[in-house]
Amino acid sequence: MDPRLIVALDYPSADPALALADQLQGLCRWFKVGLELYLADGNAIVHQLRSRGFSVFLDLKFHDIPNTVAGAVRSAAATGAELLTVHAAGGPDMLEAAAQAVACLPNPPQLLAVTVLTSMDQLQLAAIGIDHSPETQVVRLADAASEAGINGFVASPEEVAALRHRFPTATLVIPGIRPAGADVADQKRIATPAAALAAGASYLVIGRPITQAPNPVAATQAILEEMQHATVPLVANAIL
Repeated sequence: MDPRLIVALDYPSADPALALADQLQGLCRWFKVGLELYLADGNAIVHQLRSRGFSVFLDLKFHDIPNTVAGAVRSAAATGAELLTVHAAGGPDMLEAAAQAVACLPNPPQLLAVTVLTSMDQLQLAAIGIDHSPETQVVRLADAASEAGINGFVASPEEVAALRHRFPTATLVIPGIRPAGADVADQKRIATPAAALAAGASYLVIGRPITQAPNPVAATQAILEEMQHATVPLVANAIL
């Protein structure tokens, strides 16, 4: 087991998600619950995963007015999830409201600020009026989150090195991971597990290469082996 691996349970219902989690018992500690699964099963899926001894990354990407996000953070924290996302693009006031909300809670989740989605590239950013590179935008948003009191970020593998250099102690949770030879699907800014860890990632989020594999256990074992052979920089990678 490698605590740096988070398997994304991107399923439309609880049954296949829990079946996969049970298959990976002993291989994986962390599972991600995103919007599709959460909207299908709500808090129950988080409780069921935690009752099996797993840690949960609740990836709901809150993005609303500050008061609404603060309330949502408090409600989500009650599930017991250890990691929770908000969109850094919500602005300084929203980010600060989220940080203050968790600061008042016993055993709060760690907040992660989502910077630029891994499905977006330069053209996608330009289409929404952002005329600079994804890396520049990622760093700007991470700066805003850091100033608001959030020391965890979600970004693509291409920005890991820049974020690790700028925020040596930050928790960097990195999706867009594809083993060598895997289908990239709708992801645009990607890397292999070894490359992302070498750049300074704290956690790797991997979904379809495992969930859609003919043998998810074998796919997970292969990814874990690749992770074990990665050259990791001497930085303060915070692992919960």
